[in-house]
Amino acid sequence: MKRFMAFVRKEFLHIFRDYRTLIILFGLPAAQILIFGYAVRTDLTNASIAVLDNAHDEVSSELIMKLEASEFFTLSHNIKSYSEIDEVFRQGKIKAVIVFPEELSARLTRDGNVTVSIIADGSEPNTASLVTGYTTAILNDWSATLTNKVTESLPVINTEVKMYFNPNLESQFMFVPGVITLILILVCALMTSVTIVREKEFGTMEVLLVSPLKPWQIVIGKVAPYFFLSLVNVIVILIMAWFVFGLPVMGSISLLMAECMLYILLGLAIGILVSTSVQKMENAIFISFLTLMLPSLLLSGFIFPIENMPKGYDYFSMLLPPRWFVEIIRSVMIKGSGFSFVWKETLILVLMTVFFIVLSARKFKVRLGEGGK
Repeated sequence: MKRFMAFVRKEFLHIFRDYRTLIILFGLPAAQILIFGYAVRTDLTNASIAVLDNAHDEVSSELIMKLEASEFFTLSHNIKSYSEIDEVFRQGKIKAVIVFPEELSARLTRDGNVTVSIIADGSEPNTASLVTGYTTAILNDWSATLTNKVTESLPVINTEVKMYFNPNLESQFMFVPGVITLILILVCALMTSVTIVREKEFGTMEVLLVSPLKPWQIVIGKVAPYFFLSLVNVIVILIMAWFVFGLPVMGSISLLMAECMLYILLGLAIGILVSTSVQKMENAIFISFLTLMLPSLLLSGFIFPIENMPKGYDYFSMLLPPRWFVEIIRSVMIKGSGFSFVWKETLILVLMTVFFIVLSARKFKVRLGEGGK
């Protein structure tokens, strides 16, 4: 029995001395609870909306205050005409536009009913459904409080729902951009880090170091196939989206491909950085999966709206390239927006790419120098 207890004690010591095992045992579950508990939410909070108030009367003002007072919406724009609706949607800052008709109060008093238009951004089908449902519920709740105050019968506010960019709320409008984002991260960062670490783990990196190839040629030679394979993946997905799901590219294809090439380059730089930090393939897979795959899936805004998350998660997601790329690809592919609407996100990706290229190149050069010695 003493030998058995000594053996068990030895195993405990091995576990506590291995920080990677401790991270898996305690860090990963804690991170998953925090992410799934706070970030992964299917309800609606703080969704940005715009209002087109054609009435400018007491009823429309009261309804706007009712919407603002709820925890579900944040009024970010007061637009003046229908011509502004397209622009605010392409900017990607709002989820819906509430349009109040002219003479709202008079028509409600005279007819006992009136129709309010809700125009939602259909490029995010789940959010669009929630926004229209919550708005309709708030308007119905307000009208229910006016029983026998305006008319002898219960006044009715009908809602006319329209979906911008995605009239039928087809789910592929949400999943295709997200799939492209995940595939590029998977192929570029994960596979690049694994293939370079494999050379070090099998001892073939030393063979490359003594070859006539220069260090930068070794790096480019290792990552070039994944660059072109990633482009092929993007083209295949776009073709399938068009012919299988009926989802064409609404914007410039050349702009979309240029943005994809930038994102691929960023993913390759991240993969090289990961490869210089570890010595084994399983570690490269673990780090890439933990730091790229899960955040890309949960915190990029491609499935779960960032507006629903606590502010801390919002700020953290700003450090993740997938957040900005999802916004770019939705704007170009689904909304048909030009470069003027995505230049800020593009600039952020460019700065991230430069940062990771410089960092990974310096670290990789140091490692190559150590290997050459």
